[in-house]
Amino acid sequence: MLRLAIPLALAELGWMAMSVVDVIMVGKLPNSANAIGAASLGSALFYPFAIAAVGLFAGLDTLVSHAHGAGDRVEARRSLGSGLAIALVASPIAIAVILAAIPLLSQLGVTPAVRDDATAFIRVLVWSLPLLLVYTCFRRFLQGIHCVRAVAVALVSSNLVNLLGNWILIFGHWGAPAMGVRGSALSTCLARVYLAGFLMIAVWLEDPGAIRGLHAGRKLVLKLLRLGLPAAATIGLEVGVFHTATVLAGMINPVSLAAHTIVLNAGAVTYMLQVGLGSAAAVSVGKALGAGDRAGAVRAGWIALAVGTVVEVASMVLFLVLPRQLAGIYTADPHVIALSVTLFAIAAGFQIFDGLQTVATGALRGWGDTKSSMVWNLGAYWVVGLPVGWWLGFRLGWGVAGIWDGLWLALILTGVGLTGVLYERAK
Repeated sequence: MLRLAIPLALAELGWMAMSVVDVIMVGKLPNSANAIGAASLGSALFYPFAIAAVGLFAGLDTLVSHAHGAGDRVEARRSLGSGLAIALVASPIAIAVILAAIPLLSQLGVTPAVRDDATAFIRVLVWSLPLLLVYTCFRRFLQGIHCVRAVAVALVSSNLVNLLGNWILIFGHWGAPAMGVRGSALSTCLARVYLAGFLMIAVWLEDPGAIRGLHAGRKLVLKLLRLGLPAAATIGLEVGVFHTATVLAGMINPVSLAAHTIVLNAGAVTYMLQVGLGSAAAVSVGKALGAGDRAGAVRAGWIALAVGTVVEVASMVLFLVLPRQLAGIYTADPHVIALSVTLFAIAAGFQIFDGLQTVATGALRGWGDTKSSMVWNLGAYWVVGLPVGWWLGFRLGWGVAGIWDGLWLALILTGVGLTGVLYERAK
């Protein structure tokens, strides 16, 4: 489990690190709170739709790992071709939806200065979406056949590309124009060009037939969609609720939005560790099932949950012990740092439950169950957590802390619920 999970966790961290570096570097611009808020709101429009589109390919974990466990490389290749066909169709649809959502910033009363920068940010970042989907197909194929080292190397090196691009394009070094927040988005686009190209070469080197003989089978496309649509809805519901909370924080004031962004950004780092572990659980469970080893599939799920709990205990301690230092990485604004400390304390309280629900989702995906996670995410986040957070934040006047209390409740419900579903599946 660790041999699989560590490279995949590094890969997830590498993917998330692009957003973390973007926020840190725009935070060095003269108006730190506005710049952080603009990048955050731009991301709030982009990532729910983008990550939901990425979720369409969650079924590749199941299909490729089952084929790999059964020794059927041809079926694994066909799954990759079918995934790329879906990416070709999904990309323009997702881009159109994201661009159409931009006017929401005006209707929600976001501060004009923040809104203008956020709009410029999103209009550039949106063109990285097709590359993100192509990368996702190649990455899930590689992890499904247990070739995960290339995925980790790709993400680490692409972050160096993004870091250099941010330094050049945000601040105008080496003769480039100083583009501010917009430069950060352009740097991310360039890094994703590199990322997709790197993994295409990695697939070619690992299995040349997978690239030479790309073929999309209609039955496999439909099977991927049957698995992927609930997974896409699950990811969209989960990510969407946090980015909806970002929009709500933006309606309070720039300091609340900046503090919310900092803690959400730091929490996303620990979340991505669990996503990597969940992917390892999915392919381990899937391979065991493909080989006819049901007891091994059950064992893989429980081992993943145990490792995930250890990781989240460590992140909980980190948030409780070093909140001021973590916030100081992003900004020097004392008001933003003070509010961030409060939010870090709330985030510490739900770390274990966040890990449980993320890893359990991955293990269930290995069993071919993507619907249970969708149902629990819909109920816990949108029916309970977000309304409670809005009521505490705006009706009771708790501000952004009230919004986070609602998220805390939702994560507890989801973590306990999906662990229970996995327990029933194991029985």
